[in-house]
Amino acid sequence: MACTAVQPNLTAREQAHFLYDAIPPGLFRVEDEQERIAWRISPEPFPLSPASVAHIEQIGGDLLAFYRALNALYLRSARGTAPAFIAEYLDRGKPDQIVRLTRQNRFKQEIPGVIRPDLLLTDDGFVASELDSIPGGLGFVGAMSEAYCKLGIESVGGADGMPRAFAEMLRATSGVAEPTAAIVVSDESGDYRPEMRWLADAVQRLGLAKVHVCAPQEIVFTEDALFVRLEGGREEKLDVLYRNFELFDLLNIPKQELMLYAARHNTVKMTPPPKAHLEEKLSFALLHHPRLAPLWRTEMGTEVYERMRALLPQTWVLDPRPLPPQASIDGLTAAGAPVNDWRQLLELGKSERDYVTKPSGFSELAWGSRGVKIANDLTKEEWAQTLDGALASFDRTPYVLQRFHKGKRLRQPYFNRAQDDISQFDGRVRLCPYFFVVGEASKQSVKLGGVLATVAPADKRLIHGMKEAVMSPCIMKDDGY
Repeated sequence: MACTAVQPNLTAREQAHFLYDAIPPGLFRVEDEQERIAWRISPEPFPLSPASVAHIEQIGGDLLAFYRALNALYLRSARGTAPAFIAEYLDRGKPDQIVRLTRQNRFKQEIPGVIRPDLLLTDDGFVASELDSIPGGLGFVGAMSEAYCKLGIESVGGADGMPRAFAEMLRATSGVAEPTAAIVVSDESGDYRPEMRWLADAVQRLGLAKVHVCAPQEIVFTEDALFVRLEGGREEKLDVLYRNFELFDLLNIPKQELMLYAARHNTVKMTPPPKAHLEEKLSFALLHHPRLAPLWRTEMGTEVYERMRALLPQTWVLDPRPLPPQASIDGLTAAGAPVNDWRQLLELGKSERDYVTKPSGFSELAWGSRGVKIANDLTKEEWAQTLDGALASFDRTPYVLQRFHKGKRLRQPYFNRAQDDISQFDGRVRLCPYFFVVGEASKQSVKLGGVLATVAPADKRLIHGMKEAVMSPCIMKDDGY
C-alpha cells in the first residue's frame, strides 16, 4: 500500500486531530467512556535511525536461532544428551499433561509463528527485557500504521505490514497458499478480541487468507478435520488454528482437548505450538549459564550466541536449594562478595539493588507486568518479602532475578487534548518489533511486520500501555534514535 496523504500539509496539531478520528475506537479498553483512545497520540510515529532498524531486523533472525536452540537443548536434556537441569527447570511447576504435550513428537521441531521482544532503548543500545510468543498488539499496530499512512507517513514494516506478514506466517505454518485460519481467543484474553478482528478483516481485505476470530466454543471437531462455526450455522474447515490463549489456563479453555487432539493428529496446524518451555523467562538464565556456553555456541554459532548474551539481560533462577560452602552463584555479588545464599541480597541498600524479580512463566502473573517487582523501588521489608515469596514459590512457579536496565531519557511530543495543542514530556521508550516466522521448515526466516513504540513518562519505572504513555508505530528517519 502506497502512503498518500488524504489531507496534505497539515500542522502537527491538525495531524493529531486527524489521527484521533482515524484510529479505530475499541482496539483497547478505555477507562473513561468519553474517550475513544486509551493512550496519548503523537502527531508522528516514533523515529528510528536506519542503523537501529537494521539492528532490529538482525535481532529478529537471532531470536529465531535462539528459539530453535532452546527447543533443541530442552529436547536433548529430556533425552539425557544434555544436562538434566535444563528440562528440570523448564518443566518445574507444570502438570504432567503440559509436559507430555511439550515433548510430543508431532510438535518436536515447531517453534512459535510470532516472536515479539520487549526492547528497552538504553544509553548503551537495546536490551530485551521480555520475549512473547502470544503477543497482543498485532491488530493495534496494524490499525495505527494504516491511520498514519493516510497522512502520507509509512511506518517501519509498511502500512499493511502486519496483516501481510501475519498471512505469510499462516501460509508457512499450513503449507497452503490461501489458508483458512481461526484466531481462537479465550475469555482470559478477551481484551485482545477487537484488535484481532481488525487483523482478520485486514488480511481478508488483502485477499491473502480467510481468517476468523472465534471463541473456543465455536470450534467444531470431527475425526478428519477441525471447523469454525460462523454466523447462520455455516462451518468452514480450518488449515490453521492461531492459539490466542495461555497454556497455564488450558484446563479452563472449552474444547481444548479436541483442538489439541486435532493438532496432534495433524488435521490442523496450531501456532504457537503447545510447548510451555518456549514461554519461560528462565531461558535467559540458561543462556547466561557458563556450563551451557559450549552447547549454545554449537546450536546458534558463536556470533549469534555473543549477540544474544548482550541482548538478554543477566538472569538467575531463584532456586532455594542450598549450595555447598565452596560454591557461589555465577556472576552475582553482594557488597563485592560472591553470593552463596540468596539472603545475602537482603543486606543491599536501595541503590545497590539494580534487579527485577518476575515469575518465569506458566502463571497468570507472568504476563502484562503483573508479577514484576523492581528491587530498588521496595523498602527493605518489602524486598525481603518479595525475595522470600519468590523462593518459596519455586516448586509451583519458579521466579527469576534479572538485572534492571534503565531506559534512555528522551523528549516525546504528544497531543494534549486538554490544551488542544502539541506538548512534550520526558520519557523512556520500549520498542516491540513483531517478527513473523515465514518460509519452508528447512529455510525459515523472519519477516518484520511492524514496530510498536511505547513511550512512558520518565518517572514511571515500568514501561507499558497506560493512559499517560504515547503509543505509536515507528518510522525510519536519518535523525531517529
